[in-house]
Amino acid sequence: MKNNFYLLLVLASLIILPQTILAQNKENAKKDIAIQLYSVRDRIGSYVNQTGKYDTDYTAILKELAQMGYTAVEAAGYNDGKFYNRTPQEFRKDVETAGLKVLSSHCTKPLTPEELVSGNFTESLKWWDTAIKAHKDAGMIYIVTPWLEVPKTVKDLKTYCDYYNEIGKRCKANGLKYGYHNHAHEFQKVEDKVVMMDFMIENTNPEFVFIEMDVYWVVIGKNSPVDYFNKYPGRFSVLHIKDHREIGQSGMVGFDAIFKNAETAGVKHIIVEVEKYSTTIEESIKTSLDYLLNAQFVKASYSK
Repeated sequence: MKNNFYLLLVLASLIILPQTILAQNKENAKKDIAIQLYSVRDRIGSYVNQTGKYDTDYTAILKELAQMGYTAVEAAGYNDGKFYNRTPQEFRKDVETAGLKVLSSHCTKPLTPEELVSGNFTESLKWWDTAIKAHKDAGMIYIVTPWLEVPKTVKDLKTYCDYYNEIGKRCKANGLKYGYHNHAHEFQKVEDKVVMMDFMIENTNPEFVFIEMDVYWVVIGKNSPVDYFNKYPGRFSVLHIKDHREIGQSGMVGFDAIFKNAETAGVKHIIVEVEKYSTTIEESIKTSLDYLLNAQFVKASYSK
């Protein structure tokens, strides 16, 4: 009888132990990873100017993103006070109903030629006041300018830095944070005098402007993300995690070194962006997410 009792205990442990390990692994796999919705632009559809609407319903893909394991989104569809033709409140509800959080948004307003010459940003800042309110109402933490052409002169570049500082002040006053997202062209020199990226970092106030580093474009610009972390510690609150196609597939980007130096960089959030796909959109963004979930060098959260 005693032998049968021990046999039952052994059998029970063989059943329960694997389930416990599986549950632990599943828990360990949970990580705060956002996605830039530009990654699924074909699923969201295109903005139709004639009707003022997007030609597909984006809520289906939001639910799929949450089911995959993504935790938050960065929007790329702000226009005239709305996100993907939804009011800020509607957009926030759509995202949260899908099981995600609203993290950030890409939007910008370039200076007019007159503003660039005069250095008077009054009219453009009025646009930003409206945009900031919309982003606050949508529950955003960050607003990010995604692009600036290489200015013709260092003076013009300095004017843009001053402009970004003013935007950042307004964001901070409203409880948001403002940043700039790089591509590869920012590593060119302006007037053959200054590296655009370095000048922008050095001439914007870290109290008002952070850098959302796109690690892939830094590499394409023939630079090292880690070198920039060390040169400008604490400036990179958000990282765009990107590769040539699916994350981790090309071998071009040293993700292990990037994440091991995230604390030096000042990273608080990471955002996946996939611009090109080897397979379907859904498979591509899932493969990219799984790479990060399975990578031991990626922490569960960087905001804590």
